[in-house]
Amino acid sequence: MAVRSYLRTHDLALVGHISVQQVRNYEASGLIPRAQRSPNGYRLYTQQHLVALQTVKSMAHGYGWQRTAAIMQALHRSDLSAALVIIDERHAELANKRFQVEQTLSALRTLATQSAPSQSAAHPQRLRVGEAAKQVGVRVSALYFWEQQGLLHPLRDQYSRYRLYDEYQMRRLRVVALLRDAGYTFNVIQPVLDELAAGRPEKAIVAVEKRREELARISWGCIDALASFQRYVSEFGPQHGFAPRWE
Repeated sequence: MAVRSYLRTHDLALVGHISVQQVRNYEASGLIPRAQRSPNGYRLYTQQHLVALQTVKSMAHGYGWQRTAAIMQALHRSDLSAALVIIDERHAELANKRFQVEQTLSALRTLATQSAPSQSAAHPQRLRVGEAAKQVGVRVSALYFWEQQGLLHPLRDQYSRYRLYDEYQMRRLRVVALLRDAGYTFNVIQPVLDELAAGRPEKAIVAVEKRREELARISWGCIDALASFQRYVSEFGPQHGFAPRWE
């Protein structure tokens, strides 16, 4: 459909592939600029509104609707700096998530190559906290702290209430000690323990790799969205006060 000098609400909705009510909602929420009014009160949309609408739809794929709304609202109140802050925060968030994913993947691959620890017949079936800590080579206080973090779940003696570590808990303890020594954080260790406890390290690796691919798609969506954002700012910014002025 050819774009005329002015578009009616119905025209913009048709070209933008959204409903008439959505056009009104986008304008009311600041996602697109305010429209001029004709003498008889009808909204008059322009090429800028169409490009703004296209920018919104593109940005939503990488930044989500909430961030996209905040970005476009900042832009339409002539605050490009605020819009860029939100964009940069999203990129930093994605970088942090990617770092966590890589840590988790590395941890899973490390543990997948580890053979199960052998238990000597001379060792008791259930160890008290001091004995367990000594076997693994860490302090007792570390075991208490890891328990508080939900990484360990020692049994309790029925009468003395002493903590007891059976073979399963010792396996978890060795995993935690290994990963903590390697510098992994608790939010990485917990899902590793869960997947290994379920006996599916390979599935955990596949799941994390899929998450990494998903983050890559989101990052590419952000790059694609920024092309639309840059076009909108460059084409319509000067007369609206939000064009970059680096020169």
